Amino acid sequence: MSVEDTLGRPVRDLRISVTDRCNFRCTYCMPKEIFNREYEFLTRDSLLSFEEIDRVARSFVRHGVRKIRLTGGEPLLRKGIEDLVATLAMIPDIEDLTLTTNGALLGRMASDLAAAGLHRVTVSLDSMDDDVFKAMNDVDFAVQGVLDGIAAAAEAGLTPIKINMVVKRGMNESSITDMARHFKGTGHIVRFIEYMDVGTTNGWRLNDVLPAREIINTLNQEFGIEPLAASHSGEVAQRWGYRDGTGEVGVIASVTEPFCGACSRARLSAEGVVYTCLFATHGTDLRTLLREGAGSESLDEAVHDLWAGRTDRYSEIRSSLTAGLNKVEMSHIGG
Repeated sequence: MSVEDTLGRPVRDLRISVTDRCNFRCTYCMPKEIFNREYEFLTRDSLLSFEEIDRVARSFVRHGVRKIRLTGGEPLLRKGIEDLVATLAMIPDIEDLTLTTNGALLGRMASDLAAAGLHRVTVSLDSMDDDVFKAMNDVDFAVQGVLDGIAAAAEAGLTPIKINMVVKRGMNESSITDMARHFKGTGHIVRFIEYMDVGTTNGWRLNDVLPAREIINTLNQEFGIEPLAASHSGEVAQRWGYRDGTGEVGVIASVTEPFCGACSRARLSAEGVVYTCLFATHGTDLRTLLREGAGSESLDEAVHDLWAGRTDRYSEIRSSLTAGLNKVEMSHIGG
């Protein structure tokens, strides 16, 4: 029952947001000025239940998905997340079951997640400098708390661990070499991500983007790196290996070097809307379908149709014509 979109792209990856809440207020994702005490987050009844998430995930697997990533918000805030992991781990044909987290709660949850069947984790960390990191997460959370979570995940076997660093010019570009140096030789993979224009609340400007080429040049001058082949079709990160053989880093260049042509990712929001692009302005509501009693055949038909009709290639057409679009917030679909 595999399906391709209008540009011949299959669906292989499903990102599932389990909550729109987060315990950080990162300035590039959930700025405190917007996501404050008055902000109305989703109610519990609005969230998909674990059973509903499982049904949607199984439908996507029937259409070709082989990788599932749990996201948020911060997914570890969702009560009983280990139970969802255990449920999804039982789906046949899933080759990679992962979770992206800010790491704040990972230290005490890593072993339970691994026991439930999670394969690995990706952890967000934007600087090794406490002052810079605290300025970016905006809740005064220290770097060591994230490092403790990474250590716990490694101890639990949730490897290889990837560490995501969003690079914003004028904010944390001076942390690039320190981040690479800290994790060089550990087996963990740091991925440097261009600051993206996701959503409408983060005040994105093109001038704030540090291009991937500058990141690569910085790393090459400091350590010596060389390009590596992609590990699989549709991989978003350019892989670069240290010439001394002590590991690799990744660079995600969604702004300056779009990779829409190989995009195989669908995103399920916490309230059951499927978005077929990170920069989407609208999605397909599956929650209503589920709660009106739809059977597997009707659900499969909806999943097939939403992907078969997909035309998204935002990063390739990003220009003045796309400025001002009311795009879905990153905190809603987990990046």
